[in-house]
Amino acid sequence: MSSDFEGYEQDFAVLTAEITSKISRVPRLPPDEKKQMVANVEKQLEEAKELLEQMDLEVREIPPQSRGMYSNRMRSYKQEMGKLETDFKRSRIAYSDEVRNELLGDDGNSSENQLIKLREERAHLLDNTERLERSSRRLEAGYQIAVETEQIGQEMLENLSHDREKIQRARERLRETDANLGKSSRVLTGMLRRIIQNRILLVILGIIVVITILTAITFFIRRH
Repeated sequence: MSSDFEGYEQDFAVLTAEITSKISRVPRLPPDEKKQMVANVEKQLEEAKELLEQMDLEVREIPPQSRGMYSNRMRSYKQEMGKLETDFKRSRIAYSDEVRNELLGDDGNSSENQLIKLREERAHLLDNTERLERSSRRLEAGYQIAVETEQIGQEMLENLSHDREKIQRARERLRETDANLGKSSRVLTGMLRRIIQNRILLVILGIIVVITILTAITFFIRRH
Protein backbone atom coordinates (compact mmCIF):
# COMPACT_ATOMS: atom_id res chain seq x y z
CA MET A 1 0.00 0.00 0.00
CA SER A 2 2.76 2.50 0.93
CA SER A 3 4.60 1.69 -2.31
CA ASP A 4 1.58 2.89 -4.33
CA PHE A 5 1.46 6.06 -2.27
CA GLU A 6 5.16 6.72 -2.82
CA GLY A 7 4.71 6.20 -6.56
CA TYR A 8 1.92 8.80 -6.66
CA GLU A 9 4.07 11.01 -4.46
CA GLN A 10 6.95 10.97 -6.94
CA ASP A 11 4.61 11.73 -9.85
CA PHE A 12 3.12 14.63 -7.87
CA ALA A 13 6.57 16.07 -7.11
CA VAL A 14 7.62 15.96 -10.77
CA LEU A 15 4.31 17.45 -11.93
CA THR A 16 4.29 20.30 -9.40
CA ALA A 17 7.89 21.17 -10.31
CA GLU A 18 6.86 21.47 -13.98
CA ILE A 19 3.81 23.57 -13.06
CA THR A 20 5.93 25.92 -10.92
CA SER A 21 8.40 26.40 -13.75
CA LYS A 22 5.66 27.11 -16.30
CA ILE A 23 3.80 29.56 -14.02
CA SER A 24 6.97 31.60 -13.58
CA ARG A 25 7.41 31.74 -17.38
CA VAL A 26 3.85 32.89 -18.21
CA PRO A 27 4.37 36.69 -17.77
CA ARG A 28 7.49 36.68 -20.00
CA LEU A 29 6.02 34.80 -22.97
CA PRO A 30 4.54 36.29 -26.17
CA PRO A 31 0.70 36.41 -26.23
CA ASP A 32 0.23 33.30 -28.38
CA GLU A 33 2.62 31.21 -26.31
CA LYS A 34 1.09 32.57 -23.10
CA LYS A 35 -2.36 31.37 -24.11
CA GLN A 36 -1.03 27.90 -24.88
CA MET A 37 1.00 27.84 -21.65
CA VAL A 38 -2.04 28.84 -19.55
CA ALA A 39 -4.10 26.01 -21.08
CA ASN A 40 -1.23 23.57 -20.45
CA VAL A 41 -0.90 24.64 -16.81
CA GLU A 42 -4.66 24.26 -16.29
CA LYS A 43 -4.48 20.70 -17.60
CA GLN A 44 -1.52 19.84 -15.38
CA LEU A 45 -3.25 21.32 -12.33
CA GLU A 46 -6.18 18.98 -12.96
CA GLU A 47 -3.75 16.05 -13.20
CA ALA A 48 -2.15 17.11 -9.90
CA LYS A 49 -5.59 17.21 -8.25
CA GLU A 50 -6.31 13.69 -9.51
CA LEU A 51 -2.99 12.49 -8.06
CA LEU A 52 -3.90 14.06 -4.71
CA GLU A 53 -7.24 12.23 -4.77
CA GLN A 54 -5.47 8.92 -5.47
CA MET A 55 -2.98 9.59 -2.67
CA ASP A 56 -5.84 10.45 -0.31
CA LEU A 57 -7.55 7.15 -1.11
CA GLU A 58 -4.31 5.26 -0.47
CA VAL A 59 -3.89 6.99 2.91
CA ARG A 60 -7.41 5.97 3.96
CA GLU A 61 -6.50 2.31 3.30
CA ILE A 62 -3.44 2.48 5.59
CA PRO A 63 -3.95 1.12 9.16
CA PRO A 64 -4.65 3.91 11.70
CA GLN A 65 -1.49 3.20 13.70
CA SER A 66 0.64 3.96 10.60
CA ARG A 67 -1.54 6.64 9.01
CA GLY A 68 -0.34 9.71 10.93
CA MET A 69 2.88 10.24 8.96
CA TYR A 70 1.10 9.93 5.61
CA SER A 71 -1.71 12.26 6.72
CA ASN A 72 0.84 14.95 7.58
CA ARG A 73 2.45 14.57 4.17
CA MET A 74 -0.95 14.83 2.50
CA ARG A 75 -1.69 18.09 4.32
CA SER A 76 1.63 19.48 3.12
CA TYR A 77 0.89 18.46 -0.48
CA LYS A 78 -2.59 20.03 -0.35
CA GLN A 79 -1.09 23.27 0.93
CA GLU A 80 1.44 23.16 -1.91
CA MET A 81 -1.41 22.60 -4.36
CA GLY A 82 -3.30 25.59 -2.97
CA LYS A 83 -0.20 27.77 -3.34
CA LEU A 84 0.25 26.67 -6.96
CA GLU A 85 -3.36 27.54 -7.76
CA THR A 86 -2.95 30.95 -6.11
CA ASP A 87 0.26 31.67 -8.04
CA PHE A 88 -1.41 30.58 -11.26
CA LYS A 89 -4.39 32.89 -10.65
CA ARG A 90 -2.06 35.82 -10.06
CA SER A 91 -0.15 34.95 -13.20
CA ARG A 92 -3.39 34.81 -15.19
CA ILE A 93 -4.45 38.20 -13.83
CA ALA A 94 -1.13 39.73 -14.92
CA TYR A 95 -1.50 38.02 -18.29
CA SER A 96 -5.07 39.28 -18.88
CA ASP A 97 -4.09 42.83 -17.85
CA GLU A 98 -1.17 42.77 -20.26
CA VAL A 99 -3.36 41.51 -23.13
CA ARG A 100 -5.93 44.22 -22.43
CA ASN A 101 -3.27 46.91 -22.51
CA GLU A 102 -1.98 45.59 -25.81
CA LEU A 103 -5.50 45.64 -27.30
CA LEU A 104 -6.35 49.13 -25.94
CA GLY A 105 -3.07 50.76 -26.93
CA ASP A 106 -3.13 54.49 -26.33
CA ASP A 107 -6.82 54.35 -25.40
CA GLY A 108 -5.79 52.31 -22.39
CA ASN A 109 -4.21 55.39 -20.81
CA SER A 110 -7.59 57.10 -20.72
CA SER A 111 -9.04 54.05 -18.92
CA GLU A 112 -6.26 53.81 -16.36
CA ASN A 113 -8.57 54.48 -13.41
CA GLN A 114 -10.95 51.76 -14.55
CA LEU A 115 -8.07 49.29 -14.90
CA ILE A 116 -6.79 50.16 -11.43
CA LYS A 117 -10.27 49.65 -10.00
CA LEU A 118 -10.58 46.37 -11.88
CA ARG A 119 -7.24 45.20 -10.52
CA GLU A 120 -8.31 46.10 -6.97
CA GLU A 121 -11.55 44.20 -7.39
CA ARG A 122 -9.67 41.20 -8.74
CA ALA A 123 -7.18 41.35 -5.89
CA HIS A 124 -10.06 41.50 -3.43
CA LEU A 125 -11.74 38.56 -5.17
CA LEU A 126 -8.46 36.64 -5.10
CA ASP A 127 -8.09 37.28 -1.36
CA ASN A 128 -11.63 36.02 -0.78
CA THR A 129 -10.90 32.96 -2.90
CA GLU A 130 -7.76 32.26 -0.89
CA ARG A 131 -9.74 32.57 2.35
CA LEU A 132 -12.34 30.16 1.03
CA GLU A 133 -9.61 27.71 0.00
CA ARG A 134 -7.98 27.91 3.41
CA SER A 135 -11.36 27.37 5.08
CA SER A 136 -12.00 24.44 2.75
CA ARG A 137 -8.62 22.91 3.60
CA ARG A 138 -9.32 23.31 7.32
CA LEU A 139 -12.71 21.69 6.92
CA GLU A 140 -11.19 18.85 4.94
CA ALA A 141 -8.49 18.38 7.57
CA GLY A 142 -11.18 18.37 10.27
CA TYR A 143 -13.20 15.85 8.31
CA GLN A 144 -10.13 13.65 7.89
CA ILE A 145 -9.45 13.79 11.63
CA ALA A 146 -13.09 12.92 12.33
CA VAL A 147 -12.91 9.94 9.96
CA GLU A 148 -9.68 8.72 11.57
CA THR A 149 -11.18 9.18 15.04
CA GLU A 150 -14.27 7.22 14.01
CA GLN A 151 -12.14 4.39 12.64
CA ILE A 152 -10.04 4.30 15.82
CA GLY A 153 -13.26 4.26 17.88
CA GLN A 154 -14.63 1.37 15.84
CA GLU A 155 -11.41 -0.59 16.32
CA MET A 156 -11.50 0.11 20.05
CA LEU A 157 -15.11 -1.10 20.22
CA GLU A 158 -14.16 -4.26 18.33
CA ASN A 159 -11.25 -4.87 20.71
CA LEU A 160 -13.52 -4.31 23.70
CA SER A 161 -16.04 -6.75 22.23
CA HIS A 162 -13.31 -9.38 21.79
CA ASP A 163 -12.10 -8.78 25.35
CA ARG A 164 -15.67 -9.10 26.61
CA GLU A 165 -16.05 -12.45 24.85
CA LYS A 166 -12.76 -13.66 26.35
CA ILE A 167 -13.89 -12.60 29.84
CA GLN A 168 -17.23 -14.37 29.36
CA ARG A 169 -15.47 -17.57 28.25
CA ALA A 170 -13.13 -17.31 31.26
CA ARG A 171 -16.13 -16.93 33.56
CA GLU A 172 -17.78 -19.98 32.03
CA ARG A 173 -14.61 -21.99 32.57
CA LEU A 174 -14.47 -20.78 36.18
CA ARG A 175 -18.07 -21.85 36.71
CA GLU A 176 -17.30 -25.28 35.26
CA THR A 177 -14.22 -25.54 37.48
CA ASP A 178 -16.26 -24.53 40.53
CA ALA A 179 -18.88 -27.16 39.64
CA ASN A 180 -16.19 -29.84 39.25
CA LEU A 181 -14.60 -28.79 42.54
CA GLY A 182 -18.00 -29.03 44.24
CA LYS A 183 -18.52 -32.55 42.91
CA SER A 184 -15.01 -33.54 43.99
CA SER A 185 -15.61 -32.05 47.42
CA ARG A 186 -18.83 -34.02 47.84
CA VAL A 187 -17.11 -37.24 46.76
CA LEU A 188 -14.22 -36.65 49.19
CA THR A 189 -16.67 -35.84 52.00
CA GLY A 190 -18.56 -39.11 51.36
CA MET A 191 -15.30 -41.09 51.32
CA LEU A 192 -14.16 -39.46 54.57
CA ARG A 193 -17.52 -40.20 56.18
CA ARG A 194 -17.30 -43.87 55.19
CA ILE A 195 -13.74 -44.08 56.51
CA ILE A 196 -14.86 -42.64 59.87
CA GLN A 197 -17.83 -45.04 60.02
CA ASN A 198 -15.54 -47.99 59.28
CA ARG A 199 -13.15 -46.95 62.03
CA ILE A 200 -16.00 -46.59 64.51
CA LEU A 201 -17.22 -50.10 63.59
CA LEU A 202 -13.71 -51.48 64.04
CA VAL A 203 -13.45 -49.83 67.47
CA ILE A 204 -16.84 -51.24 68.50
CA LEU A 205 -15.87 -54.72 67.26
CA GLY A 206 -12.58 -54.43 69.13
CA ILE A 207 -14.38 -53.51 72.35
CA ILE A 208 -16.81 -56.42 71.91
CA VAL A 209 -13.92 -58.84 71.32
CA VAL A 210 -12.06 -57.56 74.39
CA ILE A 211 -15.21 -57.83 76.54
CA THR A 212 -15.84 -61.34 75.27
CA ILE A 213 -12.26 -62.40 76.03
CA LEU A 214 -12.39 -60.87 79.52
CA THR A 215 -15.74 -62.54 80.20
CA ALA A 216 -14.39 -65.91 79.09
CA ILE A 217 -11.28 -65.51 81.26
CA THR A 218 -13.37 -64.52 84.26
CA PHE A 219 -15.72 -67.44 83.79
CA PHE A 220 -12.78 -69.83 83.44
CA ILE A 221 -11.10 -68.54 86.60
CA ARG A 222 -14.28 -68.83 88.68
CA ARG A 223 -14.79 -72.38 87.53
CA HIS A 224 -11.39 -73.52 88.73
